[in-house]
Amino acid sequence: MKKTGMLVLLLIVVAATGWWWSSRDKTAEPQYRTVTVDRGDVSARVSANGTLNPVTLVNVGTQVSGTVRRIEADFNQQVKAGQVLAELDPALFQAALAQSSANLANAQAQLALAEASAARMQTLFEQEYASRQELDQARAALAQAAAQVRVARAQVMRDQTNLGFTVIRSPVDGTVINRQVDVGQTVAASFQTPTLFQIGKDLTQMQIDSTVSEADIGQIEVGQPVKFRVDAFPDTEYRGLVRQVRLNAKTEQNVVTYNVVVNVANPDLALMPGMTANLQVLVETRPNVLRVPTAALRFRPQADPSAETVSTPRGVAVYRLVDGKPVRVAVKTGISDKAYTEIVAGELKPGDPVIVADLAGKKDSGSMPRGRLF
Repeated sequence: MKKTGMLVLLLIVVAATGWWWSSRDKTAEPQYRTVTVDRGDVSARVSANGTLNPVTLVNVGTQVSGTVRRIEADFNQQVKAGQVLAELDPALFQAALAQSSANLANAQAQLALAEASAARMQTLFEQEYASRQELDQARAALAQAAAQVRVARAQVMRDQTNLGFTVIRSPVDGTVINRQVDVGQTVAASFQTPTLFQIGKDLTQMQIDSTVSEADIGQIEVGQPVKFRVDAFPDTEYRGLVRQVRLNAKTEQNVVTYNVVVNVANPDLALMPGMTANLQVLVETRPNVLRVPTAALRFRPQADPSAETVSTPRGVAVYRLVDGKPVRVAVKTGISDKAYTEIVAGELKPGDPVIVADLAGKKDSGSMPRGRLF
């Protein structure tokens, strides 16, 4: 019984000694994940979101009120300029035209009578059978009759125009993106022209209307290249160019944004109006520069006193691994593309290993490394 107890005690002592020895080894020999400093391209980008729209979107409406009698165009249909899209019931406009035409005929008859009276009065005046006043009255009646003919003729032209407006035609070549009326529906053109159709002029050329914050708008210029993706085709990267930076600012919840218009080629018509685009504007590229991973600029070892300084400037230093120990190296940074940051000045050269993570601290804590991120 005593031998068994002593054996158990011996095993406990051996296990405790092994645990202490392994813990001491881990503490004494920390391990770091390093990445080699190299040379390469660094591109600064501005990220934004936007919506794909046709370059020219025409809202086709009606200038007269009436009931839709016929529809000749539907969603996604290709149409030509002048092609009939819909027709309103023309009965009231035909009646108005008939009435104005009758008024014109009546005015023309009155004009013919006034011309005859004026000619007869002129003859009587020359024979001294009529006074000057009677001649002037006949000439005035003739002028009034001529004016009434012009008024009646203008009314006929207006009614003819209104009758023509009952036929809705496409103003441009394009694709019907939206149709907002059906047969039998009544449209009222009063203070605001109702929209019946929306036509995209040329869907092979699209544009992105994006919003860029005021902090980044100073870096955006016309002609800069743009890369973007849409949710419908996440594996495809599309390209475009900045066409316009609009000056009308928009403020929402104290956030000021500007509209940046990006031209996009769409030869296969895969991109559709209304899609959300996640885009990146390439504002600057510096080729073959000395660069380090951005994670190296955020790393701080636990033993470094500067780890406690929260206000340390971004990119002030990296840690180079020398004889298994981190050595602080002050650097001056340039542009960054989030993955890599340009090193403008500092005692770094290609091939130097810089620390990006403390593996020993990660093993001790189980999840979080001992290095601090700031």
